[in-house]
Amino acid sequence: MTNLSVNVNKIAWLRNARGEDRPNLIETSKILIEAGIQGLTVHPRPDLRHITPDDVYDLSLLCKDHDIEFNIEGNPYSEETTLYPGFVQLVKAIEPDQCTLVPDAIDQLTSDHGWDLHLKDHNSIKNIIAQIRTSKTRVSFFVDPVKEHIEAIKAVGGDRIELYTGPYAANPTKTVLASYQEAYQLAKNIGLDVNAGHDLDLNNLKEFLSKVPADEVSIGHALISDSLIYGIKKTTRKYLELCK
Repeated sequence: MTNLSVNVNKIAWLRNARGEDRPNLIETSKILIEAGIQGLTVHPRPDLRHITPDDVYDLSLLCKDHDIEFNIEGNPYSEETTLYPGFVQLVKAIEPDQCTLVPDAIDQLTSDHGWDLHLKDHNSIKNIIAQIRTSKTRVSFFVDPVKEHIEAIKAVGGDRIELYTGPYAANPTKTVLASYQEAYQLAKNIGLDVNAGHDLDLNNLKEFLSKVPADEVSIGHALISDSLIYGIKKTTRKYLELCK
């Protein structure tokens, strides 16, 4: 079985559109938990377009209270501002179950590529890992299904990878899927656990997991969008069924 971690950024984004507290992020997340999810994911950004630092603290407590995993993802080089404590500082304060490092720009609409770590970057990344890894927090890297990129993550000491599945969702052919199968097997062979995420939905998730049995999938935009049609709890259970 693959664990389902729901990214709740879009819930916060909708709330922030009116500057009020509707929908309430915590109460909506509780519905997701009641439906049976195994984790919550957030991607706080320095511009606070959706998730805020206060949200991160509140959701961390919620996950602890309900014994599910909390995953914080983002760019480890995002620095402190007047409203944002800096990504590494935030992760150190929270100590989530998982921290997923993503190489996106501050103003990027959504994550659209994984890490390509060059040798010159290794010491910097190793230093970041040393700061955020604890007995509780494992470190995952967002990555394309490229052999050299995955091997570099192992070399710097990553615990997991999250395969960026945008290219598969855009072109779900056997050839593309085979590249993810190969990446999955490589990662497992060298001792990395494997997550997957980005643009996975009710139409492509089952086929993907039949060939790439990831430890976890992180799904947000599609699940929240489908919830407008089916309702949150019913939608979540549809996704959970596909993860079995």
